[in-house]
Amino acid sequence: MDSLMHLHLFAAIAWIGGSIFMFILGITLTDKQKQKEVYPHVGPIFGYYELASLFLLVTTGVSLIWTNGLLDLLFTDDNSEVMNFLRAKLWIVASVVLATAVHFYIALKTNDIPRTNIENFISRGSSLFIFFANLFILHYAIMIRSIL
Repeated sequence: MDSLMHLHLFAAIAWIGGSIFMFILGITLTDKQKQKEVYPHVGPIFGYYELASLFLLVTTGVSLIWTNGLLDLLFTDDNSEVMNFLRAKLWIVASVVLATAVHFYIALKTNDIPRTNIENFISRGSSLFIFFANLFILHYAIMIRSIL
């Protein structure tokens, strides 16, 4: 189980670190021409790296829930602090997975062509949501770990 936890932590570092990098890149790279030069090259590499990290996070997370006997408790009226934190974390994780799917779809669809205003709004909005949601997920993970 320790190796599963370490793998989960490694994937979290990769996922969150990557989202912080892209967030900072998006803020600092304001020149539209430079964006057109950078994003078509960095975006796909980063996207697949992030998808692998997210897949690893979700699979190790489910495995950790399963091996620690928490799956059944998720669907009971157990209102312990750990279970409430875990439920909150899982709702945010589900939202991040959905936002990532939407963002990835738009990114793939528009990698070599200009985006419409709505695609731009949804893509940037989902990125911003993912960035801040990651911080809440990290908060809940720290709270759960501090209790256990």
